[in-house]
Amino acid sequence: MPLHSLKSVQKIPVTIEQAWAFYCDPTNLKSITPENMGFLILSRHHGKGIYPGQLFEYTVKPVAGIPLNWVTEITHVQEPHYFVDEQRKGPYKFWQHQHHFRAVEGGVEMTDIVHYRNPMGFLGKWMNSLFIRKKLRQIFEYRFSKVEEVFGKWPGGQEMKVETW
Repeated sequence: MPLHSLKSVQKIPVTIEQAWAFYCDPTNLKSITPENMGFLILSRHHGKGIYPGQLFEYTVKPVAGIPLNWVTEITHVQEPHYFVDEQRKGPYKFWQHQHHFRAVEGGVEMTDIVHYRNPMGFLGKWMNSLFIRKKLRQIFEYRFSKVEEVFGKWPGGQEMKVETW
């Protein structure tokens, strides 16, 4: 079963510290997730800041309103440059989400890189072509627009950059 990937790049007109603080606060994830996903954080006592070994449990409803439990672990952190979360329990056979922050003139460039493998062999591969890749792309397009609402648009505008393979 192949490993699939998604990459999204967005420039945000804030400091790297402001972007880091926003993305490292799990309560902000709900505000940048489409409402129809039914995102709900279940876990508590996350501690202050973000650190390797930190666990988050939540539910999502990606298909037909059916709730799925999902547990992710923060596996790598280099403040304020990147952090990585990996699925420990959830809908994917494998899921790794990298969040990279790079200071640029006028703000920060935020890059998301997701590597995932679907379950169910050939059926999972077929579902990726038919549905999953498109759904993930829509989620990151939604995030792009919500981040612009929170922090403002990049001066001069920018085009949404999402690659999937």
